[in-house]
Amino acid sequence: MSLTADIVTTALSTVLDPDLGKDLVTLNMVKSVEVDGRRVRVGIELTTPACPMKDKIESDVKRAIRAAAMGEGIADATVEVTFTADVRKANQRTTDAGNPLPRVKHVIAVGAGKGGVGKSTVSVNLAVGLAKFGAAVGLLDGDIFGPSLPTMLGLDEVGAAARDNTLLPFERHGIKSMTIGKLVDPDKALIWRGPRAHGAFTQLATQTDWGDLDYLIVDLPPGTGDVPLSLAQLLPLTGAVIVCTPQRVAQDDARRAVRMFEQLGVAILGVVENMSYFIGDDGKEYDLFGRGGAEAMAHSMGLPYLGQLPIHIELRKNADAGTPLANWEVPGLGSNLDALCQRLAAQVSIATMSSGGFLQPTISVS
Repeated sequence: MSLTADIVTTALSTVLDPDLGKDLVTLNMVKSVEVDGRRVRVGIELTTPACPMKDKIESDVKRAIRAAAMGEGIADATVEVTFTADVRKANQRTTDAGNPLPRVKHVIAVGAGKGGVGKSTVSVNLAVGLAKFGAAVGLLDGDIFGPSLPTMLGLDEVGAAARDNTLLPFERHGIKSMTIGKLVDPDKALIWRGPRAHGAFTQLATQTDWGDLDYLIVDLPPGTGDVPLSLAQLLPLTGAVIVCTPQRVAQDDARRAVRMFEQLGVAILGVVENMSYFIGDDGKEYDLFGRGGAEAMAHSMGLPYLGQLPIHIELRKNADAGTPLANWEVPGLGSNLDALCQRLAAQVSIATMSSGGFLQPTISVS
């Protein structure tokens, strides 16, 4: 029996970064693995040269590799660990490495700190709205565990297709889309650990034939887990949109989402206040959740505020029916959505110009 680089890498996937709580392989911190008989050399890249947890990481790495060696019948393995440091944030490293989707001009994440605030509603309507203005738009369902695009885009009767090991996106409502919800049994619960979710997300993002796009909107799952990290490591993001409802408990979680993206080196393009208010049958507006809370949060954090969406019966009906374009036929709602899209497009331009790599999206306003 012998020790191999694959066995060592598998062992390292059990070693967690003490601060981030994720394994070194998923975090892409393992830069080299060399095996020479009983001698193993491993290169680990830290995010700071003064990492206070370096000694613990080294100890955990050696313990994991020696345990793997024992499993192969090698009781006297020698393990050397060398450290380097890359102080660039995760998405800056991704940007510097090049774009695996070179025909996509802008990748925009739509996230939130908690579930149920309407990320998918905002993602779908931003994608469709930008396309109505003339942009070429793709929409990726990044919620691996709870995909909602099959319903919201009316894809139930549409079959999945592939060509030469490449997924063909669904083309409806003027946009291209991809969701794992059309690739698995709709009643199946996806009980996956982080690495498998990372692999599924990577396949959806990079093995879909998106063609030429001005914008790729990525609808993220709730929270600050594996998929946002995978996205930041995979694609150079132009920025992120944070969706938040007005109440304080949603603001607290949204702030955490903002800090997560900032830690990853992703610009915040703006905040959308969803479920801002409700219009009753009497035409009166009711502030069910404390209208303006997300706007106040955005201003207090120095973030752009993109606007608000109300609780609207037609918005819910059209989401359930998979007919998002019908939202533009609702008095007041269509103009509201147009304003959100225009403000987002403006923030994308500002973010791109400030980074020194301006690419003009194809969008016209009439």
